Amino acid sequence: MVTLVTGGTGFVGSNIVKALAIKGHSIVSLDIAPPNAMVKAYLEPWKSQVSFVQGDVLNQEDIERAAGTGVDRIVHAAVFTGIMTEIEKSRSRSIVDINLMGTTNMLELARKLSVDRFLYVSSGSVYGDGPDLDEVLSEETLPDPRSLYAIGKYTSELLTRRYGELHDFQAVSVRLGTPYGPMERITDHRENQSLLKEWTANIVMGRPIEVGDREERRSFTYVTDIADGVATVLDAPKLSYDVYNDSSADCTTMAEVIAVLQELRPDLNIIDVAQRELFGRASKMDATRMEQDLGFAAKFGLAAGLQDYLAWREASGFTE
Repeated sequence: MVTLVTGGTGFVGSNIVKALAIKGHSIVSLDIAPPNAMVKAYLEPWKSQVSFVQGDVLNQEDIERAAGTGVDRIVHAAVFTGIMTEIEKSRSRSIVDINLMGTTNMLELARKLSVDRFLYVSSGSVYGDGPDLDEVLSEETLPDPRSLYAIGKYTSELLTRRYGELHDFQAVSVRLGTPYGPMERITDHRENQSLLKEWTANIVMGRPIEVGDREERRSFTYVTDIADGVATVLDAPKLSYDVYNDSSADCTTMAEVIAVLQELRPDLNIIDVAQRELFGRASKMDATRMEQDLGFAAKFGLAAGLQDYLAWREASGFTE
């Protein structure tokens, strides 16, 4: 079985490639960025199963070259994560082009190849940024996307569903919780970085971490769990739905995160600063549908995820 993964050298994409390789897939990774040394090292144990193609999802020749002699399944994870306000303002057209026409181009490929399944990697951002921190967001919650990124995600979900209906291939979207973990780094299409990336970098460098509002909540999900969830949906013998949340069940305050980090690193030095901008959903995403329908639930709690992330940073020497 050959699976094409777009955005396969990126943060979430490289973890999806790893999860699929562990499950025995042969993978073609299509990404506008070539695999750097860190990507190659991360996927080294499965290098015989992964082929890298440098190309643009907006370029038809690149897409056809990646498809090669045939593809059975497609995971479309390539995206311009332009959620910072200054990026959204300065590169509005690029965000729309990449996130909508890129999806359309990959769906056209799925139509031409008559693939078994097309999986669109969506986001919890489609639910919007409502003020109710106690709200639990299920797949039945009415989407309310506001940013260009979120609008593109939800529109791409609708395109994915309709293409599947029209052209008779299985189509599904997976809405991700707020990811953190190995392989997160700044790229041309992902400048915003998670707070946990910054904090873990400071910890391995022996530097203090800066903390703003300790009551601020976020639903962090370890990227290994996210990738395993995507792989589970892709390989499921039968899908009862065309949308699944893929998220941890936790929604923690910054104070709770700090308490975990202090247990892992008792010598941690903390500096209180003014409130700062955080990315991701404050509300909890309900992943019950995936657990009940497919038997999958996130395995890493916050402590286990942070411990594993710190271990990877130290082993790999990644301190950015």
